[in-house]
Amino acid sequence: MPSISPLLPPAPPTPQTSAGPAHPSKDDPAKIEHAAKGFESLLIGQILKSSHESGSAWTGSDDDDPSGDTATEMAEEQFAQALASRGGLGLAKLITQGLVTESKTREGS
Repeated sequence: MPSISPLLPPAPPTPQTSAGPAHPSKDDPAKIEHAAKGFESLLIGQILKSSHESGSAWTGSDDDDPSGDTATEMAEEQFAQALASRGGLGLAKLITQGLVTESKTREGS
């Protein structure tokens, strides 16, 4: 059975120096962006899931089919990841901008 790979790439690696691994920085803009996209993906997935559970099945099917429910959950998750990785609702961009700005402000203090 083929495994499903996530659409979001793994977090960027921590830079290495000749003296060994650098201290991981939680303020790294690439890591902030990756976390923000992951958060947005989860949020979109929860919105889709809640709309499905409320009985208004966006797939047009109100059946109680367990295999259909599993397929729908997988489709919702993949759709949420795809949407978030391509800009989604714009939340990841706003979160990234806010946290990077805050990080730079703290560095300057």
